[in-house]
Amino acid sequence: MVKISNKCKICRSLSQKLFLKGDKCYSPKCLMVKRPYPPGVKRKRPTLSKSEYKTQLTEKQKLKYYYMLTETQLKNEIKKILKRRGKVSDVAILFLQSLERRLDNVIFRTNFALSRKHARQLINHGFFKLNEKNINKAGIKVKKGDKITLRESKKTEKLKQLIKMRIKNFNPPQWLKIDKENLIIEVIDDPIIDNQTIPPINLSFIFEFYSR
Repeated sequence: MVKISNKCKICRSLSQKLFLKGDKCYSPKCLMVKRPYPPGVKRKRPTLSKSEYKTQLTEKQKLKYYYMLTETQLKNEIKKILKRRGKVSDVAILFLQSLERRLDNVIFRTNFALSRKHARQLINHGFFKLNEKNINKAGIKVKKGDKITLRESKKTEKLKQLIKMRIKNFNPPQWLKIDKENLIIEVIDDPIIDNQTIPPINLSFIFEFYSR
């Protein structure tokens, strides 16, 4: 699990809003709005040229923190997709779809959790079931036709009420469907990758970083 002592510092150091603190990231209180420059700097510095390695490393860090992955998890995902280079038309799309299929990401995308970290905590504590089977692995990949539900227990009652309030006027991504009354998430298609799915990240730099 990725340990983050101060999520705002990560976004500021990478000069990219990664939406690590849920609702606060969309409010004027977001430090990337109030202080859009690296920690320890009193004001924004002139942009300095970066080395090729530094550029690749920065892009890799953005993606890792955005999806809340460990270094090993990201490296394994990259290795799998690099093996398919030349065999498929767009490895970048397949790579992002693979990350979007993670159970913690699906819980977050449907607004059942405030952030991916929050989603992971709920999954690890056994709040969810996948296709009627208890699940506590946040990194498991969902597929078309899968259904995610909340376990029936006393400890989920309060959570259900909170989720119902959050999703009342919420529209999930097109590839996911929510039964708002029964709190059921259904995967109805492959993940759709567009400009709203992830922040501006240059995946080619990340592939080059791991191809060294």
